[in-house]
Amino acid sequence: MTTGADALGEYRARRDFAKTPEPSGARRGGADGGIYVVQKHAARRLHYDFRLELDGVLKSWAVTKEPSRDPRIKRLAVRVEDHPLAYAYFEGTIPAGHYGAGTVRLWDSGRWTPDGDARMGLRRGALRFHLDGPRLRGMWHLVRMRRRPGQTRENWLLIKGREGVALPSGVAA
Repeated sequence: MTTGADALGEYRARRDFAKTPEPSGARRGGADGGIYVVQKHAARRLHYDFRLELDGVLKSWAVTKEPSRDPRIKRLAVRVEDHPLAYAYFEGTIPAGHYGAGTVRLWDSGRWTPDGDARMGLRRGALRFHLDGPRLRGMWHLVRMRRRPGQTRENWLLIKGREGVALPSGVAA
């Protein structure tokens, strides 16, 4: 994923902002932690976009199923391009024929706090953090999987930590 001055370059290159309601956004300075957001995205395949504010952008993963509050269940989270902070408030329909076409709805949002150095955790592929929102709370982990030959994206696992608040499968928050 792009870092540095043009962290949103890949995001902007994939979109025509004259034809999609998505925010073009600007990168802002940022500290560790901040907001998190989970958006339910009914695109070609239903998935959940998991985003963490870091370094003035939203670090983003496409999670194949609803995040599980059961620590025994791991969810595949495919790393995607960084998004602007304004995307945390985006809900709407991306028109057919455009990247990510489909309906985006807010599913959860709140504050996140890294457990340790978030940048180092991302580089090493093991990010531990605490979420405080209406649906997701407690300790969570993002763990990068080993890349297979020919794989172009980073696959991670989103896992609820055993410490903090955990709910068994099938129990609503």
